[in-house]
Amino acid sequence: MTIRYGFLSTHPPTRCGLATFNAALSTHLSEVAGPSGIVRVAAHGDDIRPTPGVVHTWMDTAPSGWRDSAEVLNTFDVAVVQHEYGIYPGRDGGEVLSVLRRLTVPSIVVLHTVLTNPTPRQKSLLEQIAAAAGAVVTITEAAHDRLLLGYAVDAAKVSVIPHGASDYTGGPARRHDNRPHLLTWGLLGPGKGIEWALRALARLRNLDPAPVYTVAGRTHPKVVEQHGEAYRASLHRLGAALGVAHDVHYESAYLDNAALGDLICSADVVVLPYDSTEQVTSGVLVEAVAARIPVVATAFPHAVELLTDGPGLLVPHKSPAALATAVRKILTKPALAAELRKRSGHAEPAVRWPAVALRYQQLASTLVGAGVRPVTAAGV
Repeated sequence: MTIRYGFLSTHPPTRCGLATFNAALSTHLSEVAGPSGIVRVAAHGDDIRPTPGVVHTWMDTAPSGWRDSAEVLNTFDVAVVQHEYGIYPGRDGGEVLSVLRRLTVPSIVVLHTVLTNPTPRQKSLLEQIAAAAGAVVTITEAAHDRLLLGYAVDAAKVSVIPHGASDYTGGPARRHDNRPHLLTWGLLGPGKGIEWALRALARLRNLDPAPVYTVAGRTHPKVVEQHGEAYRASLHRLGAALGVAHDVHYESAYLDNAALGDLICSADVVVLPYDSTEQVTSGVLVEAVAARIPVVATAFPHAVELLTDGPGLLVPHKSPAALATAVRKILTKPALAAELRKRSGHAEPAVRWPAVALRYQQLASTLVGAGVRPVTAAGV
């Protein structure tokens, strides 16, 4: 079945996890279905140059921009809406609900965040979004369970489709003087937990050879807007104080897929020391697992789901000692590292982007075939 998809999301050249996810999903869905178009959500200060695939831009300053966005989405067969509270205009991003209620085509809403303790308004908004959607997708089982237990939603509408991953296995390895290589990548900002990884690195200096640590990624645009580069500067100061400044490489340039693939394949351990206990979706975690790189992560929900008896080790939050112990085990026990890489393989086919796109295609085909129409609200 040929289905034309209209996507509502942030989108490149905006650089955030949601934009990256939407770009990959729209590209791969276009390959298995029909041509797609993106309604890009952009904030003041974003680069709004013409971008391939973008058919409309919803600026957060545009009065009633939701109305124009809905009209564009209605020219497609199915609307795919990426949801985060901070993406859309309105309190808690509430104007996305106005879009959903104005749609005349079936919609799939992808939930990238499901909070354990939402405010009453956040809870009500998400419940209304789920009611207006034709189908709801969570990216992890943890988010699915949290949604059904904590929110009044129709369970029959909710599906779990994993985050997609690129095929980075088998790429060339870039070594750092044959020293073990630790890696964290993604947009940088408070909550990323890099300070705990630096403290862990200081505890590993007695290894021979001692590891090097790459922190790849720009500072999150919203963090730059509010706080400049204060967080990155604090990491440089901490590294110097700990005596590991020369063992840490910060790569703040944007990496295309090929460069990122080379960097991932060069890692011995991916370190995800995130502070959050809420995070139900991590694209970085999925990419690391799919690339068969052992992971050491704090026990955020997505990590617990993928790494329990899986391709990595879980550690408590904000514990440099536990981080260092886990990394040391992987670096000094080749059999353990080999076993973790072996465990990574079982989920690979299911999380490759072509397989993920096919799951969305099957869901959309069901909606179109069933003639599912959106729930509209009077007066919208």
